[in-house]
Amino acid sequence: MSIFGRIFGGGEDAETISPVKLENGVRKAGRIQGRVQGVGCRFFVQSNAKSLGITGWVKNMSDGSVTMELQGEAATVEHLINKIKKGNDWIRVTESEFEDLPVVEGENTFAIRY
Repeated sequence: MSIFGRIFGGGEDAETISPVKLENGVRKAGRIQGRVQGVGCRFFVQSNAKSLGITGWVKNMSDGSVTMELQGEAATVEHLINKIKKGNDWIRVTESEFEDLPVVEGENTFAIRY
């Protein structure tokens, strides 16, 4: 595991993730606020998502929040959301909101968007 993986809590990077089956999957759009920019939050979300087999993306917003879309098995996505809300020594989430979206067929990566 890389030094960043040990610090931010995630697995090794993977090029692709097996797409979730549409009938078993969920997709959540989320927005978090707090101390979430300049502290490795996007890498934290991406590395944990990849280690759990979750696809989607994460992005810093100009208002200081971080938005994301997470797709995978319902229990696994919920586990990641709880981990994001908990944060780590640097990341402090003070507000969060997540809502359901339609599953994106064939998605097989998790990206940091700029």
